[in-house]
Amino acid sequence: MIQHIARKRFGQNFLTDEAIIDRIVRSINPQAGDKLVEIGPGLGALTRPLLSIAGKMDAIELDRDIIPKLRLNVGIDSPLTIHNYDVLKFDFNQLIEDDRQLRIIGNLPYNISTPIIFHLTNFTNIIQDMYFMLQKEVVERLAAAPGTSDYSRLSVMVQYYFKVAALFIVPPESFEPQPKVDSAIVRLEPYKEKPFIATSEKAFSQLVALAFSQRRKTLRNVLKNHCTQEQLESAGINPGQRAQELRLEQFVQLSNILQSTESTKI
Repeated sequence: MIQHIARKRFGQNFLTDEAIIDRIVRSINPQAGDKLVEIGPGLGALTRPLLSIAGKMDAIELDRDIIPKLRLNVGIDSPLTIHNYDVLKFDFNQLIEDDRQLRIIGNLPYNISTPIIFHLTNFTNIIQDMYFMLQKEVVERLAAAPGTSDYSRLSVMVQYYFKVAALFIVPPESFEPQPKVDSAIVRLEPYKEKPFIATSEKAFSQLVALAFSQRRKTLRNVLKNHCTQEQLESAGINPGQRAQELRLEQFVQLSNILQSTESTKI
């Protein structure tokens, strides 16, 4: 395989552990004809085995200098379409063909993994599932349950859109260069029908951000300028609770109550 010097500004850590690569591929379980899209393919460690099964793929890669090496590693004539683009500005709708939903894979740079996931919430109607390598702590927050220290705004917002499954840990020695933290694989599967629907997803997002802005304070205090104690209680919330104690459906219910009352909209 042709090598490339990892560039810090792109957050590059190249996966080299063949056993981990095989385990990731088996977790994804690609099928011939799947519409696979890889974010940040790097030197093609995952691209090659996935491409050999799916038949063809799309890849989104920002680093233009790595693209020639990626093409050589997967084969110059291989059916890999590379989009030299910033994924945070990429319109995934352009990849749809034959009504096949997208299966998205990526070893995401730690510094922009959360913005990428939030960007992808705009395309849940065309996504079948997503498999990402992320910092282990981020995966723990994505999958966290209410009442735990990892439960956060990220947990609530991602679980609103996706079924979250933390799959397995990937140690630093699986990469070159080695990161200073453990990584983990997570599966995100968009709901075909969300179990809880916010009247306004923008207002819901703002409410969740506000509620977690001062984690140590009770919701009575954090939200005192935005809702009444009666509105909290009507959503099944004890005003003395803190944001990390609330279930997703309680956030949705409170947001909908506030949206129904013009004077108290956030």
